[in-house]
Amino acid sequence: MKILVINAGSSSLKYQLFDMENETVLAKGLCERIGLDGRVKQSVPGRPDFEAERAMADHSDAIQAVTLLLTSPETGVIKSMDEISAVGHRVVHGGEMFNSSVLIDDSVIAAIEECVPLAPLHNPPNLVGIDACRQRLGDVPQVAVFDTAFHQTMPEKAFMYALPYEYYENFKIRRYGFHGTSHLYVSRKAAELLGRPIEKLKIITCHMGNGTSIAAVKNGKSVDTSMGFTPLEGVPMGTRSGSIDPAIIEFLSARCGMDIGEITTVMNRKSGVLGISGVSSDFRDLHAAADGGNRRAQLALDMFAYAIIKTIGGYAAAMGGCDALVFTAGIGENNARMRQWVAGDLGYMGLNLDSARNAVRGETFISTADSPGKIMVIPTDEELVIARDCAAIVGGNTR
Repeated sequence: MKILVINAGSSSLKYQLFDMENETVLAKGLCERIGLDGRVKQSVPGRPDFEAERAMADHSDAIQAVTLLLTSPETGVIKSMDEISAVGHRVVHGGEMFNSSVLIDDSVIAAIEECVPLAPLHNPPNLVGIDACRQRLGDVPQVAVFDTAFHQTMPEKAFMYALPYEYYENFKIRRYGFHGTSHLYVSRKAAELLGRPIEKLKIITCHMGNGTSIAAVKNGKSVDTSMGFTPLEGVPMGTRSGSIDPAIIEFLSARCGMDIGEITTVMNRKSGVLGISGVSSDFRDLHAAADGGNRRAQLALDMFAYAIIKTIGGYAAAMGGCDALVFTAGIGENNARMRQWVAGDLGYMGLNLDSARNAVRGETFISTADSPGKIMVIPTDEELVIARDCAAIVGGNTR
C-alpha cells in the first residue's frame, strides 16, 4: 500500500510517498514558488537529489509536476499513480468538528472552510491542495489529518478562556492547540521506547522550532497545550511574541497609531526572539551573536528557555508528575545547549539530565541512568502519522 502525503502552503507544496508495507519513504520533495517562476526538488534514497526549474501557475500544476516526478523513467519510483491507494493532507485547523482524521468529502471540505477564520493563513492553502489533488488524481481517496485533532481531548477547564461564555457559544473562541500530529507521534514513540503502556504515563512533549508548543499528555491524551486559539499564544518563538498582556494591543494602537492588523503582523512576524535580539529568528545566529557578547541575543535565548521551563513545571503540576520529558523539532532535536538550559535544573521533578548524553543527536535518552523520570530526544515524523491515518481509514493498514 502506497500513501502520498501532501502539505500545501500558499506558494509551496511538500510531499512524501510512503510504502506502508514497511513504512519507508520512497520519495520526498518540494514544489516552491508556485505562481512565480517555479522550482521542484525531489529526494529518493540511494539517488542524487533532483532539482529543476518548472513553471507552475497554480497548485494543480504543482500536483501534475509531482505525478511526473514520481512516475517518469528518470526520477520516478512508481510506474503509475494508480499504485497510490490514498492521499493524506495536513490541515492545520479542524475546530471542534474533528477529533480524528477523516475521509474527505464535500461536507468535510465545507467544515474546513468554516474554520478559515480560525486559521486564515493556513486552511486556505490546505483547501487548495485538496482541490488540486481532486482535479489531478480523480477518485483516489483523500484523507484530512488535523493539527488540532489531538488536542480535542483537553478538558473544558484547560481549553476555555475567562471571557464571557457567549463568545465561546457564538464564535467558538477557545484554546485549540497545534502541532498535534507531532505531539501524538513523539508521545507514542516515548511510551514505546520506555516499554510502558502510554495509558499509564505522564509525558511532557516539547515541539521546539520556529513555532514552538508544549503539550501535557496524560494517559495518552492531550490534557493541555501552550498554543491557543491561534499559534500565537504560548512561549516566545522565532518571530511570534507568545502570550502577552492583551492591554498592550490598545496601548500600542494609541501610542504608535497602528491598527489591529498592523499590530497582529508585529506580534506574528516581528516579535519573539527576532524582536528581542534584533539579530535573527534562527537560533544558530542567536548563539553566535550571544557568544560574541550580544546582550540582547542572550536575553532572547534566556527568555525562550525560561518560558519553556515555566510551562514544563506547570504541566507537571497539572498532571501530578512527569514520567518523561521529550524534545523534538528543529531546536529540540539539534540544539543541545538549549536542551541543557531547559532541562538542566529539573532534578526537583525527578528529571536528571546527563550532559554527556545530551551532546549527541538522534533518537536517544539524555537523562542519567538513575533518573526517576526520563528525558528523551525523539525526531518527529508528522508525515508518517498522516500516512498511518490514511492507511487505517482507507483499509489495508499493515501495522
